[in-house]
Amino acid sequence: MITKRRLLTVAGAAGLFGLCRPAQSQVIRATTRLLVGFPPGGPVDIVARLLANAMKDYAATIIVENRPGGGGRVALEALRTSATDGSVFLITPASMIVIHPHVYKSLSYSPLRDFTPVTTVCQFSLVLVVGPLVPAHVATVADFIAWCRANPKLATYGSPSAGAVPHFTGVMLARAAGVELLHVPYQGAAPAMQNLLGGEIAANVTVLPAALPHVQAGTIRALATTGPQRSPLLPDVPTLSESGFPGLDSVEWFGIFVPAKTPDDIVGKLNGAVREALTTNEVKAGLAKLSFEVAGNTPGEFARLIQASTERWGPIVHASGFTPDD
Repeated sequence: MITKRRLLTVAGAAGLFGLCRPAQSQVIRATTRLLVGFPPGGPVDIVARLLANAMKDYAATIIVENRPGGGGRVALEALRTSATDGSVFLITPASMIVIHPHVYKSLSYSPLRDFTPVTTVCQFSLVLVVGPLVPAHVATVADFIAWCRANPKLATYGSPSAGAVPHFTGVMLARAAGVELLHVPYQGAAPAMQNLLGGEIAANVTVLPAALPHVQAGTIRALATTGPQRSPLLPDVPTLSESGFPGLDSVEWFGIFVPAKTPDDIVGKLNGAVREALTTNEVKAGLAKLSFEVAGNTPGEFARLIQASTERWGPIVHASGFTPDD
């Protein structure tokens, strides 16, 4: 676990290297690798390449290295045994760090022991959408819950993967509403959306980029977003809290990590380089195209976010009784 001593050490490094605001970094190596635990072309890969193009002050060449497999676990396993000289870093969604420890009984890595958090990159809310299987009069979350009670055999929802934030966001909603919702996992957002459009599942909890074009085309309906505020891209769609489920906020993030025992000065330089990249027009525009919000924080702030998120998701995962297939 992240101890108070570790939090103080990381926070101290943040103060020592001026990480309360982005700072100009220095080239420390000719070549650096940025690990991504997912195939090319997906959201994590796109964000990684945006950063790599905008971080030339950190390294002359940043190679984005895709290590797909194990729902992001393969890349994290590779990071754990990588050099601690700043030559390798990784970008990952929150789920692999704050949910996987509760899901997998025997991980080959410990998120809180084997990695040092550097900074968040972006954050985004999810969206609950329904497709043609659900009648047109179902226009709110309350309507959907009532429909599920009346049609228990059809009460299903998909998500881009099992054991991740979208999956357990649906679990939270079902528990709060007191209704049975069958989770149908997919290997990515695209196949889940395809089955929603085809009427094979009733609903989908997914990322905005996957749903937005279909919402705008009128082929699916957005019932609620999961962030603390409404999405500027869907200003007429209420949040889950506004829909009668306060406290069900669910925000996913992508974050940067290095192996444990990476020196604080290197962590500081990488933090500054990433946060400086987040201020560039290219990165901001790229994230906006994905419906992601720019984030960025100090290593100490990020460490506290990880610990709070890990503690929050634990009871939810355990109460669901979910057991992974792998």
